[in-house]
Amino acid sequence: MTTPDATPAANTPTRPRTGRSAALVAIGILCSRLMGLVRQHYFSKYFGQKSEAADAFNQAFRIPNLLQNLFGEGALSASFVPVYVATLTRGNKEEASRIASAIGTLLAFAVSTIVLLGVLATPLLISVIAPGFTGAKRELTMTLVRILFPGAGLLVISAWCLGILNSHHKFLLSYAAPVLWNVAMIATLLLFHGQTLPQLAITLAWGSVIGSALQVLVQIPSVLRLVGRLRPVLDSESTSVRTVLKNFAPTLVGRGVVQISAWVDSMLASYLPTGAPTALANAQLLYTLPVSLFGMSISTAELTTMSAEIGAGGGAHDAEVLRARLDNGLRQIAFLVVPSSMAFLVLGDMVAAVLQSGLFTHADAVYVWGILAGSAVGLLAQTLGRLYASTYYALRDTRTPLRFALVRLTLTAALGYLCALVLPPIAHIEPRWGAAGLTASAGVAGWVEFFLLRRTLNRRIGRTGVPPALLAKLWSTAALGAAVAYALKRNLPPWHPLVVAALVLGTYGAIYLGVAVVAGLTDVRTLTRRLRRR
Repeated sequence: MTTPDATPAANTPTRPRTGRSAALVAIGILCSRLMGLVRQHYFSKYFGQKSEAADAFNQAFRIPNLLQNLFGEGALSASFVPVYVATLTRGNKEEASRIASAIGTLLAFAVSTIVLLGVLATPLLISVIAPGFTGAKRELTMTLVRILFPGAGLLVISAWCLGILNSHHKFLLSYAAPVLWNVAMIATLLLFHGQTLPQLAITLAWGSVIGSALQVLVQIPSVLRLVGRLRPVLDSESTSVRTVLKNFAPTLVGRGVVQISAWVDSMLASYLPTGAPTALANAQLLYTLPVSLFGMSISTAELTTMSAEIGAGGGAHDAEVLRARLDNGLRQIAFLVVPSSMAFLVLGDMVAAVLQSGLFTHADAVYVWGILAGSAVGLLAQTLGRLYASTYYALRDTRTPLRFALVRLTLTAALGYLCALVLPPIAHIEPRWGAAGLTASAGVAGWVEFFLLRRTLNRRIGRTGVPPALLAKLWSTAALGAAVAYALKRNLPPWHPLVVAALVLGTYGAIYLGVAVVAGLTDVRTLTRRLRRR
């Protein structure tokens, strides 16, 4: 049997089952995200959630995160992969190598420019990413941004590696590579935690740069083996290269709307009391886990498969294939994300308990819970919308997702400002709870984008979506499991937070899966059959 990571001699990717590809993406993301949680656990332990150094680092740290997510999960994945995969599918290895070389060369120039301009324009950037910071807090943030920019450039190169590896169905390596980034930062925290908090923040920034280099280096050998003869080349005459470049800007916004929305939220959070930016960063780390683990794993695998299959049988065939793949992916995402949303809403303090240690207290976990509850508003829309956007990109349509992404960004900024900074004083709510208003308002904007994406695509390929009856079963099952788990939480002794969280969340997950089996949900039966075959 050919595995997804088996590459024929011709270096032309096979077409493995999407479910297996999605599983590889999920495993890679899970490893990376779990190490990210460990990193954030130690960060919270040593920095707490109410220090200026923590706020400064989290705001500065958004720059490498934003660039990595925009390029790796956004522009390159959606503009480069369809063109590169189509060339490989036609068996034109030389042209595929030329495309990879040209995009890599252009990206190298872009990285150099980004790093140079970023270091020089740091004071201006601080006014954008943290306009509410002043005094020593602002100065520390500027220092951290200047250190982190070279690492951000390396992560852009890592995004290019990810695009090539994904095109050849090497999903596990590409999505597990950030483990090294997290390990470098964890090691830095463990070795230097005795420093003052401002100095520790600076040392940790250098640890991040070292981790970025390791993340690139671990991918390079496989990339060189797959691409073949890689050479610096500026090939602006190639139709394929021009197509990638033409689609790059629209997908940069369209695919990266989640990250850009998070950046808008963090910018507004800089006006909230000390601790709010860090609490928002902690909540975003937690609620983007199901988005990455479930939404990204399925949509990434589907983008590669759709790009290879589309056009094989004409317009009617394409529409039928897309509907089948899209509906199946939507059901899988809903089955996994609905219980995540319910957990954030009802059991958010148990989710945040993974960070509870040292200077991070139970009160801090409860604060993060409030922000997570706000994120539950739009979590399902966000993950389903990502798969809809992948379908547009497989159709080489980058303009439609861009238009709707701009609508979402506008709503995120307007509603976020209203809910975080205007309404709390009027309603006599503590200003720090404006952070929960940010995530809730972003969720509303996410639903608007989702409905626009679905309506327009349905007109193009026919009716798609998750059946309402299935959604009702999923929400009812999740609500039952959450109610039992909440009652258990209220009656457990005051054990260690991680022990309590494991018992409560484990009970919740077991009830959800158990009731789903009894209810005969298709996804559970399919999963059971696959496990038996393994």
